[in-house]
Amino acid sequence: MPSTPAPVQHRLRHWLLNSLAFGLCYLAANLLAQQQGVIRHAALSFEAGIPFLQWMILPYLSSGLFFCLTFFVVHSQDQLRLLSQRLLLATVIAAFIFVLYPLQFSWPRPAISSIWCAYLYDYLALMDKPYNQLPSLHVAYCLLFWSALREHVRTRLLRMALAAWLLLTAASTVFTYQHHLLDVLGGSLLGLFCVVFIKPKRAEPHVAFYYLIFASVFFITGFIFAHSWLALYIACSLALVSLAYYRNDVYFLHKKQGQYPWWIWFMYAPYLLGYQLTWLAVVWRERRKPVIIKLTDRLWVGRRLSSREAKQLPPDCSIIDLANELSETPALRKHAYRHFPLLDLLKPGKPVSDEILQYMRQEIETGKTVYLHCAMGYSRCILLAKLYMSQGTNSRP
Repeated sequence: MPSTPAPVQHRLRHWLLNSLAFGLCYLAANLLAQQQGVIRHAALSFEAGIPFLQWMILPYLSSGLFFCLTFFVVHSQDQLRLLSQRLLLATVIAAFIFVLYPLQFSWPRPAISSIWCAYLYDYLALMDKPYNQLPSLHVAYCLLFWSALREHVRTRLLRMALAAWLLLTAASTVFTYQHHLLDVLGGSLLGLFCVVFIKPKRAEPHVAFYYLIFASVFFITGFIFAHSWLALYIACSLALVSLAYYRNDVYFLHKKQGQYPWWIWFMYAPYLLGYQLTWLAVVWRERRKPVIIKLTDRLWVGRRLSSREAKQLPPDCSIIDLANELSETPALRKHAYRHFPLLDLLKPGKPVSDEILQYMRQEIETGKTVYLHCAMGYSRCILLAKLYMSQGTNSRP
């Protein structure tokens, strides 16, 4: 089966997510080390003899170009996912190490004779301080760029040129006096770990991974750097959501009769409020579109309805709620109401799908109109409706 090309909007989304994670975590760790006045280093005794090569600022800064372009060079959705998740993981792991054990480069950079090199080093000094040493993210990123780009370079000569330039970029961290050798070793191990840990050809989005990344960013930038207890609460709450997705726990919100107990709101308010705001944004964006799709006379699908929109439903309508992350509209709970908790962005398993389809069939065969909805009306309800329609088609003589 040919791989699915990644659309531009997905590439932009992954690039923006990685840029934000890097910008927030890396700068926060750098500033924190500066505020603490860190002076310890990881230099080996013989490293004082390593020469300073001012021209190597060019390959060093080229890492930023690779960081932008690689997202638009990889071809398939899976390749884009691999690149994005591996970079995110490397960024967050390195940031945790930077804030837990900050280091400083151990000796000053010599005077720079070239005017254009001096300009580039001045630019680097504005963006980066002599901290965030071990592991070298530059080196880890170079390894990840190579793992993403090597199969897209068709000729052996170009592949050798790419490898040589990335090796030069990794080496430049030492010869521009940005990193020590142990930093390079640590960056190499970090890059290898990310390649091994994030596997190719995953069928579903790794939702638990992304929630853990968001939790880590809030913890590093909000709690450790800004000392915000609110950020710590958000980080812990998102970590719990990540755990629920990792365990595929569809009941973690304990939604009953369309509502949540108070303690669920206490534990998961950032998650629940985030979905509520997203739902409001979708309602406003699609305000001129029909909110209900009538697939048949008896099967209607869509998103969670507002109280005003719920008036469009017939009085004997049966509501099937697939949205685990939104409380049900009170007007919809007045109908015959059934909730099947499904995790957003994940495909439901066959047993629960069969249970939902059986209930849909039962309600429709008794003459009721079924309104099948999820949170935004984009995925879960459409998937179940298609399954129902296909089974109906297959059962015809």
